[in-house]
Amino acid sequence: MIRLIKSTFYNEKETKKKLVSFISKANQLSFGSECQKFEDKFAKYQGRKYCVFVNSGSSANLALIQAMLNLGKIKKGENVGFSSLTWSTNAMPLIQLGLKPIPIDVELDTLNVSSRKLLEVIKKQKLKILFLTNLLGFCDDIDEIKKICDKKEMVLLEDNCESLGTVYKGKKLGNFGLASTFSFYVGHHMSTIEGGAICTDDQSLANMLKLVRAHGWDRNLSFESQTKIRNKHKVNSTFYSRYTFYDLGYNLRPTEINGFIGNTQIKYLPEILKKRNKNFLKIASTIYGNKNFYPIKYNHIDFVSNFAVPVICKTQKIRDELVEKCNDKIEIRPIVGGDMTKQPFFSKYAKKLNFNNPNASLIHAQGLYFGNNPELTKKELADIEIIFTK
Repeated sequence: MIRLIKSTFYNEKETKKKLVSFISKANQLSFGSECQKFEDKFAKYQGRKYCVFVNSGSSANLALIQAMLNLGKIKKGENVGFSSLTWSTNAMPLIQLGLKPIPIDVELDTLNVSSRKLLEVIKKQKLKILFLTNLLGFCDDIDEIKKICDKKEMVLLEDNCESLGTVYKGKKLGNFGLASTFSFYVGHHMSTIEGGAICTDDQSLANMLKLVRAHGWDRNLSFESQTKIRNKHKVNSTFYSRYTFYDLGYNLRPTEINGFIGNTQIKYLPEILKKRNKNFLKIASTIYGNKNFYPIKYNHIDFVSNFAVPVICKTQKIRDELVEKCNDKIEIRPIVGGDMTKQPFFSKYAKKLNFNNPNASLIHAQGLYFGNNPELTKKELADIEIIFTK
């Protein structure tokens, strides 16, 4: 059986040895210097000014939307567009925090929202924010989407949890919007076991994200930012300053264990991404020629940092037969979370909305993916090609 993932970390033996040594010597395992060091390293890797490390990609999405509300960049009841083909916790925070989620259909050949699909929606509904998912290491014309957002005064946010490292027109995905979210869960491009992050160039948003991450207090802000917020709220008592809660927040902090693993793993990231890209290009060059599958377009992307390899079958019958063929040979999954409008939670809480997502619906019914991890062997790659071409 070819599994989706083979190990918890890249170079797992070496990483575990280092982790054991770190834990045995550490004086603190709650959020601290290792996490802050990782934030600096990841911000530098991504090419953004700020990174706020949290305990999961889902928490990153929640924290980002909460921070946007706290800053007044959006108000409860306003419309937020999101990719209909995504993971549940891209859409859930919108509902949980009192916003109106507006699903946007994707293109069948890129699995992502295009400028064309966005324009179809905003002709009918005004959006305050577009929370765009970059699915499985792919994108559509996100540069044109950004232009539309700027023209219509919509804030663009990116859920980049599945596309770390992908480059489109010379720019990394995750750097087109005001902010972007990332996941470091096991099996993602880089693992900290559990973990996620938000990256941005906006200092006020980064500061608010730090408040949201930890109860609404200011302990993780710079001295300058602490002084500013304390003066604004007339907090001049050293005794009370550590227990003053300035805005709505949660406890979404990662641990020093997650931070240490992140600092160990990030040096492997270029190697990991190259292997994922090489695997994908090899597999895609053979299986996407199969007449039973819809073709996937990726030649517009400079560097595909593929998360998993999607296959969209032309009929439900073909998909069902393929699932049976993969049984006990290769581990497969639906395409991420499928069409969110087909999920029970969405129909329960957003049932009054009218939407039409034919492509996301087809992908939901006729799609699947298999893993692309950097530890796939030549034999496993050959076996995958046989299963999906014969």
